[in-house]
Amino acid sequence: MNPINDPMTWRSRLPWPGAEAHKHARGRLGVVSGGALSTGAARLAARAGLRIGAGLVKVFCPLDAAPVLAPTLEAVMLASFATADQLATLAQPMDAVVIGPAAGLTDATAANVAALGRTGADLVIDADALTLFRDRPGDLFACLDRDDVLTPHEGEFERLFPGLLAEGREPAAIEAATRAGTVLVLKGGATVIAAPDGRCVVNGNGSPWLATAGSGDVLAGMIGGLLAQHMDSFDAACAAVWMHADAAHRFGPGLTAEDLPDLIPAVLADLYPW
Repeated sequence: MNPINDPMTWRSRLPWPGAEAHKHARGRLGVVSGGALSTGAARLAARAGLRIGAGLVKVFCPLDAAPVLAPTLEAVMLASFATADQLATLAQPMDAVVIGPAAGLTDATAANVAALGRTGADLVIDADALTLFRDRPGDLFACLDRDDVLTPHEGEFERLFPGLLAEGREPAAIEAATRAGTVLVLKGGATVIAAPDGRCVVNGNGSPWLATAGSGDVLAGMIGGLLAQHMDSFDAACAAVWMHADAAHRFGPGLTAEDLPDLIPAVLADLYPW
């Protein structure tokens, strides 16, 4: 039986700003958007990253999505790209990048993942950027390092690691993290967080109110926001998963993904070492 995800194990390592902090010192997060009709997921992730403390958050979008996103973003910045190489150039200054939410199951998304893997930014790989590699998981793993984070639900996990869930969620997550060489978050009612060195915890405060479209995009942005602040990847995943569920419990019935980012400040306030 693996340990329960307890805030006492990571609370002291949360990245609080000091008196001399400025936006760049607090970390820079990039979020890759899908096309013009698929921008909501990136907005959710970006807002969550900003709320959890990243000092600068920028959405990178295909050219056709820029006119859709520009009127909807305020503190979150925006830049557009036409090629994977252009995306890599935009992402070069970032400390962390989220890719996958509504990114599209296309060759362009695969090229974008590979390009981001060459930037040195910590990556959060979610949703379409997982499913896209269902028949070639090795191509995905080759783009990653141990500071990156994969965030599959069970369906996406099965596509990358067929048959592994038959071993049970915890052993499967540990084996998958070892194969991928990166931190892995196996989402569900009792989310499992595993690292390639064998560390594994089970989240104990899961909320059924998170079973709503877009909640995973918010979680990806929360993890990315903590990575951007240079929190250890395993600790960042553990902290974000716990805070994500705590936020859902605070809201309760009627929760939608849009509600989650604005609940993060109260969660953080209760964790802050006043």
